[in-house]
Amino acid sequence: MKLIRPIRAADLSALVEMAETAGAGFTSLPPVPEYLAAKIALSEASFAADVDEPGQQRYLFVMEETDTGEIGACCAIEASCGLDEAFYSYRVGTTIHASRELGIYNRVPTLYLSNDLVGTSVLCSLYLKPGFRGEGAGKLLSKCRFLFMANFPDRFAKKVIAEMRGVSDENGHSPFWEGLGRHFFTVDYDRAEHIVGTGNKAFIAELMPPHPIYAVLLPKAAQAVMGKVHAQTEPALHLLEQEGFRYQGYIDIFDGGPSVEAPLDEIRTIRRAQVVTVFIGKPLQGAPCLIANTQLDAFRCAYAEIAIKNGHITLPPELAKALDVDSGDEVRFSSLA
Repeated sequence: MKLIRPIRAADLSALVEMAETAGAGFTSLPPVPEYLAAKIALSEASFAADVDEPGQQRYLFVMEETDTGEIGACCAIEASCGLDEAFYSYRVGTTIHASRELGIYNRVPTLYLSNDLVGTSVLCSLYLKPGFRGEGAGKLLSKCRFLFMANFPDRFAKKVIAEMRGVSDENGHSPFWEGLGRHFFTVDYDRAEHIVGTGNKAFIAELMPPHPIYAVLLPKAAQAVMGKVHAQTEPALHLLEQEGFRYQGYIDIFDGGPSVEAPLDEIRTIRRAQVVTVFIGKPLQGAPCLIANTQLDAFRCAYAEIAIKNGHITLPPELAKALDVDSGDEVRFSSLA
């Protein structure tokens, strides 16, 4: 059984392995053991903290195969971005160039360096090893965070965003970076991403031009990938779009990937989630769903095909044990149908 739970210090080696194999673009978790150990420590402190409003907490989850103990995936939520380090995006706007005398009216896409998304909650660090894919694992990994947020809404901002990985090839070559960023940073794309991933974002403000950039002056290859996602990221984007996330004109300053956003209380899984009472026994077969306990630092979430009836859900003993619930406890249930 695949189970979502908060990360622990003992999971460091598994997290390093995932960071090493994910490749370019997995910027929020670079393969640096000391840095990842600090991330785990921050996550453990965030789960343990008494919180009544979003701050500098970061909740990191892993997916574990309960039969073997293998860790094969991770995901995270940053409670409120940009409070302790700069959080930059490009806002894609429009500049009008017109001449009535010449009969010319041009709408020119323009990039503005922006901090508009500071203070939002961020879905991040999602990675699923190939061997763990299938049987609802992708949906479990992506959507488990919404059940956690539904359990503890005061810990998160009213708006939630996700920065999607932009287009790059198998060698880590990014057309957007080559067309824009390289001119100001003079380092390779993967090197710049690594610097940002380890938390050093001050150089962005120091080196990027503060003035608007006309997108039409970029190479055609760079223009073509603005707001586009990496092929491997398309399934994750599709899942978020099903939840009501939409692109609102913000892109990553390095690879041009889109940021998508949604109001917290309008996210589909959160809106549809129900709190139901647990019975233990033979379950009532139903459509695919996610089931999570309502605990904080002992949060657990799993995929199942079980129906609820009259405000109750019957769980098989092995699933109840995995979720750390007994008869009479409450769980949060959300149908995936």
